[in-house]
Amino acid sequence: MNKKNYILTLNDYGFKVEAWDKYGKYISVYTKTRQEASDFIMSWWEKSEDNKETDDLWRKAMTKIVEIDKENGFYTGNRDGLD
Repeated sequence: MNKKNYILTLNDYGFKVEAWDKYGKYISVYTKTRQEASDFIMSWWEKSEDNKETDDLWRKAMTKIVEIDKENGFYTGNRDGLD
């Protein structure tokens, strides 16, 4: 499944660049020229695998932290209703 896409919007500064990598990860930046926008988009797409690996590691770490917190009773009896 390839979700690569981009949107360029001309504005007073230059261009607003919205890009999605092949996994659907989104980023928005501003560039001064169309060439800078194009270079950014190509670079973003080339980083797809690295971005996915980083996101997967982050997700695993957060899942483990929640498990550890639950094991230590941090989610029981909270008044904020998050347990």
